[in-house]
Amino acid sequence: MQLLKNSVISTAILLVSTLLAGCEEGLDVLDVEVPEGYGLSAGTSTIFANSSKAYDTEADWVSGSYASRFVRGDKLYDDMRTSSNGYGGGLGPVYAGYSCGSCHSNAGRTKPALWADGGSGPYGFSAMLVYVTRRNGAQFKDYGRVLHDQALYGVQPEGKVTSKLHTASFTFPDGEPYELCYPEYTITDWYADEISPDDLFCTVRVPLRHVGMGQIMSLDPNEIEALAKRSNYPEYGISGRCNYITERGKLMLGVSGNKAQHADLTVELGFSSDMGVTNSRYPEEICEGQIQMNQGSMMGLLYDRLDVSTEDMENVDLYMQSLGVPARRNVNDPEVIAGEQAFYDAKCHLCHVTTLHTRPGGSTLLNGTRLPWLGNQTIHPYSDFLLHDMGSEIMGVGLNDNFKSGLAMGNEWRTTPLWGIGLQERVNGHTYFLHDGRARNFVEAIMWHGGEGEASKNLFANMPREKREALVKFLESL
Repeated sequence: MQLLKNSVISTAILLVSTLLAGCEEGLDVLDVEVPEGYGLSAGTSTIFANSSKAYDTEADWVSGSYASRFVRGDKLYDDMRTSSNGYGGGLGPVYAGYSCGSCHSNAGRTKPALWADGGSGPYGFSAMLVYVTRRNGAQFKDYGRVLHDQALYGVQPEGKVTSKLHTASFTFPDGEPYELCYPEYTITDWYADEISPDDLFCTVRVPLRHVGMGQIMSLDPNEIEALAKRSNYPEYGISGRCNYITERGKLMLGVSGNKAQHADLTVELGFSSDMGVTNSRYPEEICEGQIQMNQGSMMGLLYDRLDVSTEDMENVDLYMQSLGVPARRNVNDPEVIAGEQAFYDAKCHLCHVTTLHTRPGGSTLLNGTRLPWLGNQTIHPYSDFLLHDMGSEIMGVGLNDNFKSGLAMGNEWRTTPLWGIGLQERVNGHTYFLHDGRARNFVEAIMWHGGEGEASKNLFANMPREKREALVKFLESL
């Protein structure tokens, strides 16, 4: 298998000129200078940042009115919401996080309270979403799809989550030991009648990295659908498929979220479901009809106005889609080059597809603003954005969370984009991976692969230790 050519750059400077088609604003051709040792990840949106702000830096094309809107969106993303009904208010009465940035610190993955505090964290903060359903998939009458484990002072949360971690030891064929652990969740302090564990499915999601959001929103759907048609590799048990969901009354291809269950970045949904902030798309309080509404009224909350404007939400959307994508690093390092070959040898690229393209014209924000700079780009997200069965059991459990999203079954997950993943520890101070953060490092994340990922996992496990270590070095370079 030939290595991805433009991910290994040996010259000191590479000038990439990209004509931005579909642009009606007279934009100039943009050149990208690539320093030695780096590799483009996202065309003109590639940035060469290695600091804790590597996920939280705007692309070079952001200027003029877009730059000022980027700053406003960044502020709204990070600033803590309050209980007041004025600007920046509207939090609660129940919620999961008090700002976008509380769960996505530096636009990354805040260390979840699952690990820091063993469940629902203190001080109005958990950095995780807890999905609850009946065993038959139906929602509980007194709860929505998300359990809101935080609340304003004087208001009762919907419940509290505790987790118990189970750990088991394993050995690679060459004798090197490794561990896997998984969490077991218990929900207590239900605000309404206690729900029996026998009738409860609970799945926890820790935050996703907000890397390459604009490129994901600009993906060419025809290319993704074509991948689904040809991504059948029976010799490795792989067969990806698209998720389709209905949003705003329209059937669309899902590309974002753990199960590709959204066609947009869910800015309005995040304000509503995560923070309890009403808006034009979700004008009702998330605890409508619950006792927390009365408790909020007693605290002086008003429910006769929207908490955030559509214009403000679009600035948050713009901020997220305008963020630069960190360039690959150390692409000339011999161990990284060997690790990239190991990535191909383990057939990881069959799902973590190295190269995709964005459609002409780029993306359109939630209130109609267009971002043509994102169009006609060659990008390297290391994902096919398709659903794959990952649910084989390990230690009596697996990655099947029994939660359906659109067409996605409980055992199906969207291939996680890997761009920027090597900087997560620097940005967020931890290396917890997978949907609930159970993997504590790259090796554990690989060894949790089941179902369609079983063949790659076994190929990795049977590699010599030096080759496994090189593959990890390659992941750290992304």
